[in-house]
Amino acid sequence: MRTYPLTLAAALAATALLTGCSDDKSGGDDVKNADRPSNSACALGDMGVEVGAGAAPAAGDTGTVTVTLTNKGAQCTLKGFPAVDLLAGDKTTSVSPDEGAKAQSLTFGKGGTTSFTITYVRGEAGSAESLDVRKASFTLPGDTKTAHELTWSYGQVAWTDDKKPSVSGFETSGD
Repeated sequence: MRTYPLTLAAALAATALLTGCSDDKSGGDDVKNADRPSNSACALGDMGVEVGAGAAPAAGDTGTVTVTLTNKGAQCTLKGFPAVDLLAGDKTTSVSPDEGAKAQSLTFGKGGTTSFTITYVRGEAGSAESLDVRKASFTLPGDTKTAHELTWSYGQVAWTDDKKPSVSGFETSGD
């Protein structure tokens, strides 16, 4: 049996370790994302979606619906705001970004999370100034053809000049 000097074995081990390391915090690419540039827009199909709500209990109260996205694909970038629509019967109404909010660019790797929040005032049932919202849908900047729809179970939404819902920008989660 032939033995190799210890330095050769150490060099081979170091090479194997370095080959498996990367600065990419995505944790590796899925096969379907292997060719995607690291600065490309995030695709909704690569995101896990969770919804949490602080529902407004009564008309005139403010409520929030927070959507948390977990990247299950390659490193990607979100630039801007999510596009949110509220669907009430045959009427679709777009939600504007929070007043004073600034769009930012957020890049995160596989397993990274971000969230955005829809803030609304609960409307009075049957009022002409309320929307009887049944669903909300959103798209991501750069992936506007793929929408995620969620059931709206948080009551009527006030829709007057001074009480329109709004959406925050993307916020980082974790570290």
